[in-house]
Amino acid sequence: MRVATWNVNSVKQRKARFLPWLDERLPDVVCLQETKLADDAFTALLGDDLAERGYQVALNGEVQWNGVALLSRVGLDDVVRGLPGGPGFPHQEARAVSATCGGVRVHSVYVPNGREPDSDHYRYKLDWLAALRDAVHRGPEAVVVCGDINIAPTDADVFDPAAFAGHTHVTEPERAALTALLDLGLRDVVRDRWPDERVFSYWDYRAGMFHQDLGMRIDLVLAGAPVADRVAAAWVDRKARKGTGPSDHAPVVVDLDTAPDGDIGPVVPPPSARGRTGKLPQSRGR
Repeated sequence: MRVATWNVNSVKQRKARFLPWLDERLPDVVCLQETKLADDAFTALLGDDLAERGYQVALNGEVQWNGVALLSRVGLDDVVRGLPGGPGFPHQEARAVSATCGGVRVHSVYVPNGREPDSDHYRYKLDWLAALRDAVHRGPEAVVVCGDINIAPTDADVFDPAAFAGHTHVTEPERAALTALLDLGLRDVVRDRWPDERVFSYWDYRAGMFHQDLGMRIDLVLAGAPVADRVAAAWVDRKARKGTGPSDHAPVVVDLDTAPDGDIGPVVPPPSARGRTGKLPQSRGR
């Protein structure tokens, strides 16, 4: 079974790239984030195309912002939209959807950004992560949490730790919240498979960050032991970030039991540049 997660940053804007990607990579389960469409609009845009490809679809969307989706060709049972009892800002946003696919409980999540450390939105992010932990803790053990986690797990997951000082995504409370999730028995399967490799999944659109390979690894696949033990390949599809009109995120792909493309990775194809230092675009000129 091939599981993929991708923050598409507007599925409407990405349709011309998304459908060919499905046909090329042939994932069995797809978790999408930042769809930025209400459920009826998503269905009108992609419903027929996805049905033709054999996908059932679970949606939790809203107009213009956020939005998650779960597509499956291996069953889609016990769908839950949102995080039961989770926080809002002030109301619950469309940031989570889960279902059982091929015997695995799959969560597609778009964790709040946090904006600025110690802000109301930052505290909301931490509360949201605590609610996600509670949801995963309820079981089952055969689970994967896929999505834009908006946390770089370690300093090795950003191009230059000094550039991120004072910014979200790398602060101790955020990383502690991620660790609390992992402490349930989840494993970061890409890092498990490639412990010492340079792996990013997100590159800012500005300042040529992608072409310099100045990125972050914030799109994760976290798997319980029964699933993690089945991983045959795990990699970032950097090709999907190239070319015209891409998302600023690349898909993360995990193969269970068999690896149709072989044990490739960690980034496919290899980065075009190897720069390691620089400033965040929002910090330039400071």
